[in-house]
Amino acid sequence: MRIAEIYASLQGEGMLAGTPSAFVRTSGCNLRCTWCDTPFTSWEPEGDDLPVATILDAVRATAARHAVVTGGEPLLFADTVAVCAALRAEGVHVTVETAGTVLPPGFAPPLADLVSISPKLASSAPPADTPSGWRRRHEAARRRDDVILALAAPGRHQLKFVVDSPADFAEAEAWVADLGSGVDRRAVFMMPQGRTAAELAATTAWLARACRRAGFQLAPRHHIAWYGPRRGT
Repeated sequence: MRIAEIYASLQGEGMLAGTPSAFVRTSGCNLRCTWCDTPFTSWEPEGDDLPVATILDAVRATAARHAVVTGGEPLLFADTVAVCAALRAEGVHVTVETAGTVLPPGFAPPLADLVSISPKLASSAPPADTPSGWRRRHEAARRRDDVILALAAPGRHQLKFVVDSPADFAEAEAWVADLGSGVDRRAVFMMPQGRTAAELAATTAWLARACRRAGFQLAPRHHIAWYGPRRGT
C-alpha cells in the first residue's frame, strides 16, 4: 500500500471538523482533478510501499483516537480494508475519504465509522490537451452513483462537493436529487474551492446563501485558514 504521509493534525472539513486525528494519506488516484490540492498523490504520486503493520504502528505512535484514511484514492488498495478493520478493532474511530468511484478489493460494509464521499463535478476535469488522455479518463470515471450508494448504504456517511461557481452548485444539487433516499441530505456539505483564505472567502460569500436556500451544510475548509496550503496538515 503506497503511503505519501502519516501525520497528526486536526480535521479541517465536514461533520468532524476540529477533531484531533491521525491522517494516513495513500498515494495514487484514478482521477486527475484540475484543482487537486494533493498533486503528490495524483498528478505526480510519490511515497513508499508500506505493510499494514508499519502503517498501524505509525498511527498508534500519534496516540490519536480518530484516524482519517485519505489520498489520493485510498479505495484503490485492498490493504485499506485491513487498515480500517484493525484500527476499528482497537477502538479508533475511522473515517475514509474517497471520491466514490471505486470499491476496494474485499469490500464488505461497513468499511469505516464514517465514509466521507467527495463526488467530483464536471468542472473538476483537466484541460482537453492534458497528456495521457486524462480528461477522457477522468470524465469516464468521475461519476459512479452505484459506488456512492454502496458506500453510503451501510451506515454513517457524508457527501462533500467542491464548489467553485453557481453552475457547480446547481450540478451538485441535481446530483443529490438523483441519489435520492440513498444518501442523507442532512449530511451533504458544500465546500468552497480555493487555495488561499481570500479565494475561499470570495466563494463562501455566495455559497453560504445557496446552502441556506437548499438546506445543505456549508463546509468551511478550516485547514487552509489554520495552516495554509501545505503538506502534513
